[in-house]
Amino acid sequence: MNILFSAIFLVCSAILLFIKPENFLPTLLDGASRAATLCVSLVANYSVWMGLMRVWEDSGVARGFSKLLKPLVKRLLKTDDETALRAICMNFSVNMLGISGAATPYGVNAAKLLDKTEHAEYSSAMFFVLNASSLQILPTSIIGVRVAMGSAAPMDVVIPTLLTSAFCTLLSVTLTALLFPRKTAKVPILFTKTMGAGTR
Repeated sequence: MNILFSAIFLVCSAILLFIKPENFLPTLLDGASRAATLCVSLVANYSVWMGLMRVWEDSGVARGFSKLLKPLVKRLLKTDDETALRAICMNFSVNMLGISGAATPYGVNAAKLLDKTEHAEYSSAMFFVLNASSLQILPTSIIGVRVAMGSAAPMDVVIPTLLTSAFCTLLSVTLTALLFPRKTAKVPILFTKTMGAGTR
């Protein structure tokens, strides 16, 4: 990806230098200034929401929301591991608020815990799909970018984002459940014969 972006930058710079060399430096400086402004705005946005997440977690609201998600998550991921379910629900709840950076630690912890569960392969695949599709109830990061870029109506993306992410999540979960069936453990024939003989 770094090579691709570097190639794009070099090609565009060469074209601009060839067509309008006097605009090269001003355009470069203007782009850098806009990028710096956007980064500062996103830092402020993330700081506010991560602070609210900490309050949400310490006050017990996060635990309550996790309990609401738990039955659905338990069925989707086919796991009964309480520690893993707690981390997964926290990851999903933060992702639903569009703060993917804050959700990453919970996601990494959940992925490690799922590797130790009974249906690890299926659970990990479904967890990855749910994170990739990422249902967005409130896309705070996108709203922050729109505010930083001077949008007149930064909240206009909420309903379209909710609808498209809900459709994407539903389709992804359905396809994963159909194409990646849960593997069940098979009991050896010798073991079943032995158990049958012993119960007669």
